[in-house]
Amino acid sequence: MASITLTDLVKKYGDGYPAVNGVSLDIKDGEFVILVGPSGCGKSTLLRMIVGLEDITSGELKIGDRVVNDKAPRDRHLAMVFQNYALYPHLTVFENIAFPLRLQKGQFTEAQITDQVEFAADTLELREHLDRKPANLSGGQRQRVAMGRAIVRDAQAFLFDEPLSNLDAKLRGQMRTEIARMQRRLGTTTVYVTHDQTEAMTLGDRVAVLRKGELQQVASPRALYEQPKNLFVAGFIGSPPMNFLPGQVSGDTLTLPFAEVPIDDRLRSAIGDRELVIIGLRPEHVEDAKVLDDAKRGAGVVFGAEVDVVEWLGAELYAYIPFETHQDVAGKLEELDRDLDGEGMRTQMVVALGSESRVRDGSDAELWFDPARLLVFDPESGENLTYDDSEASRIDSETEEDRRAALERAQREAEKKQGGDRTETAGGQPTGRHREAS
Repeated sequence: MASITLTDLVKKYGDGYPAVNGVSLDIKDGEFVILVGPSGCGKSTLLRMIVGLEDITSGELKIGDRVVNDKAPRDRHLAMVFQNYALYPHLTVFENIAFPLRLQKGQFTEAQITDQVEFAADTLELREHLDRKPANLSGGQRQRVAMGRAIVRDAQAFLFDEPLSNLDAKLRGQMRTEIARMQRRLGTTTVYVTHDQTEAMTLGDRVAVLRKGELQQVASPRALYEQPKNLFVAGFIGSPPMNFLPGQVSGDTLTLPFAEVPIDDRLRSAIGDRELVIIGLRPEHVEDAKVLDDAKRGAGVVFGAEVDVVEWLGAELYAYIPFETHQDVAGKLEELDRDLDGEGMRTQMVVALGSESRVRDGSDAELWFDPARLLVFDPESGENLTYDDSEASRIDSETEEDRRAALERAQREAEKKQGGDRTETAGGQPTGRHREAS
């Protein structure tokens, strides 16, 4: 295992356009880092620069304490898992996993190869499929075979390039847990590229958000969610995405399309002398006022709105409420929508209500939110004016503590299992990877 350090990495193609522009990122030994962003943001290019499949125009890349800018991919000791699996159709699962070991001719005995392949197969629950060909496997099983091939290489880091994008929704959910379990058990430094923010939020210790080749923010998933640095990060992280509403300031009142909000000290500090701001309100921070008790109602803002469409999802429902945005912020929000791969459709607020809500299509709803949840953005720069650096650092510190604890638990479990395996080995003589672990 090893740390990976990126310092001002730049990648320019023939036309001079920077696909990656000055990215600096310090990935700790054993850390799981996600590179996320919309199509064309440079995340896959950055991953290919790390593995050595793309030349570095400028900047420095270190793996451990070695600068590897000019090293060939095979000399970087990294294992990459591709989107399309890249399996050999004529080989069995066993031979596909063993392939990297057989390339290193003479370095491993047949017993060592068998031991390492079986270790990978047990880790990924592939033991019963070792004699099958890839054509007879499901998409999730094929991706696990590709992951097994990475495991046996005993690489310094795993690199994943959108490995789940070819799978259906149910399989993606299952494979997310498999990848997380594998990474915790092995404790290997992992860099994972995806455009799916759900994968980013559920898998990563830290998430690096990219926009047009530039790094926007690096933080734990929770810090990104609660303390986004700008409009782009706030709009990309969260599902359904954050609502952005024009907020007009008049004295001590902030006027939104649906409600008037008293300006307290926190909002006043953020707004300053601005007369127009962009307000961020997450769908899940709005509730049906009719199901709240009087105490909670009185602690927030109640407003009425005409609901256009409702989507019932069982545990919750989404209500869509169209509104007219302010012309002075419309351009900024249209630019943001394009950057987020939006379709430029009508402006509407979406609220996520509990299943007990009786809000329906075309109804006049009475809704509620807590003003303390509002985020305030500058309409020109897109900066989050309510960003709290100390709170973001506190959340990141908690996440780092949780990561270390999870790794220690997983490694204790692995040692316990390996101890059991050793006692079952004939003559008490473990081989291959089991011997190394002991």
